[in-house]
Amino acid sequence: MAENEGPVLVNDLPMTFQVKYLGQSDARGLWGIKHTRKPVDLMVAAAKALPPGQVLPLVKLTITVDGVHLETIKQDIKNEFEHMAVFFNIESISYGVQDLVYTRVFSMIIVKDSADVKGLNPFECHAFVCESRNAARRLTYSLAAAFQDYSRRVKEMQTAEIDERPPSLKKRFAIDLRTPEEIEADLETEA
Repeated sequence: MAENEGPVLVNDLPMTFQVKYLGQSDARGLWGIKHTRKPVDLMVAAAKALPPGQVLPLVKLTITVDGVHLETIKQDIKNEFEHMAVFFNIESISYGVQDLVYTRVFSMIIVKDSADVKGLNPFECHAFVCESRNAARRLTYSLAAAFQDYSRRVKEMQTAEIDERPPSLKKRFAIDLRTPEEIEADLETEA
C-alpha cells in the first residue's frame, strides 16, 4: 500500500504506515525545510550513535482527516522506549516534508499548545524513517490530503458563520510536495 505511486486523495484516508520513530527535536519555525533540516540531522546522528542492540522504536503511524496517530508496535527486542500512543490533531501540525538528504525520512512540525509553552519554543520537529523513499513520499501525500480536507472544513465553517478572528489568529499550515531534488535545487538558487 505505501509503495503506490500517485496522489493520495481524502477518500484514501486513513492510511497507515509502519515506520521507525527517530524522535523529536525543537524546530525554530512554523514551516519550511529550513526548520526541519537541522533537527533531522541531529536525530539521525543520535540514531547512528545508539549502542549495539538498541534500535529505534517501530511505530504504526496513521494519517486520518483529523490528524496523525502514533502507536508503538510490540517488539521482541528489549528497548528503552516504553509503549507510546499519541495523537496530533491536524490543527497542531503546521508542516510536513520528505527530507532532502535522508529521502526515507518524513518529518513534521508540531505547534505545541500555547498554554503548555509559557515562553518556551512552541515548535517541535518529529521525524520517522520509512521503509523506502516512495513510502516517505506516500506519507507526505497522505498528510497533504488531510491538510486539504482540513482546509475545506475551515472554509466551510468560515462561510457558514462570519469569522470574527483577526487574520493573525487563523491557522496556517504547509506541506512540501516537491521531491528532495526539487527542494535542493530551490535551496541552491536561494543561496
